Amino acid sequence: MMALASALGVTGAQAAEKPAALIIAQGGLGDQSYNDLANAGFKRGLEAAGLKGRTVESKDVVAQANDILRRASDAEFGLIVDLEYSHGTPMLEVAKDYPNTLYGILNQVRKAPNIVSVLFQEQEGSYLAGLLAASVTTDTSIKGINPEPIIGVIGGTKSAGIDKFIAGYIAGAKAANPNTQVLVAYSNNFADPALGQQMAKAMFESGADIVYHVAGGTGMGVIQAAKAAGRYAIGVDADQDGIAPGSVLTSMIKRTDVAVENVVKAYGRGEKIGGTTMAFGLKENGVGLSEMKYTKTLIPAAILAKVEAAKADIIEGRIKVWNVVEQGYPDYLK
Repeated sequence: MMALASALGVTGAQAAEKPAALIIAQGGLGDQSYNDLANAGFKRGLEAAGLKGRTVESKDVVAQANDILRRASDAEFGLIVDLEYSHGTPMLEVAKDYPNTLYGILNQVRKAPNIVSVLFQEQEGSYLAGLLAASVTTDTSIKGINPEPIIGVIGGTKSAGIDKFIAGYIAGAKAANPNTQVLVAYSNNFADPALGQQMAKAMFESGADIVYHVAGGTGMGVIQAAKAAGRYAIGVDADQDGIAPGSVLTSMIKRTDVAVENVVKAYGRGEKIGGTTMAFGLKENGVGLSEMKYTKTLIPAAILAKVEAAKADIIEGRIKVWNVVEQGYPDYLK
């Protein structure tokens, strides 16, 4: 057991203190998106709780799910927060064998007394992104916009976790303009910027002037393609507007940092959060659009007001955005 702890960088003294671990998802650290944002919250949580901890990465995080979880559990981490969506089922099996370890899983619910589930209402923030994109896409007074009602979205994989974003984006676009055409494609990779650039370029050449990415590090290529083409990207997870100032229309921020920080702090306080689900939507400031620091002045006030009104309607329950994870696939995404 101590050999395994050492392999994961945990000393004997630290292991006795029950440190926390953060398992990094596909795309790895350095994605300037989902993983990096969550890691920032993890570090804040550790500091606030006075805990030791470390991140765990793997070159094949999907295939090695069981091994990664068991090694971390054997290393006597008291809390293991897992960012990798595909680890949900393996976690259920591993958690049974380590009842004194607390596990956290993002973007899904796994029912076990020692697992805390964290959900985000990504469809809500993505609805606003789609509403904004479809409202902007025919306004030729905005630099880089053509008159065609065509926008795009590139997902990292065809999965419920990714399609939750895409369904919300399409719903928002159709609410703004039912005639909006939304091009949808999947990179099947979260760490290939060159592929993202190629796919986005193809969408721009097909008439889209705004492309949303939900593809981790692959999305860096989408942003670069937007810059090169004089079009617009929409970032995801973190505020990516500054990666290519003026070429990122907005970012759909998913506050994984807030969620992970809250889980670590609760663990540090000794709260019994196993078996519970934490939810973060627009109302909880868990998702939302960026401040659009570099593009807000380009967007007509009427469009910005429309987005704000939709946000209020979602928070107050007047608009209910389709949730693929809970409701299955809507007809427009099957």
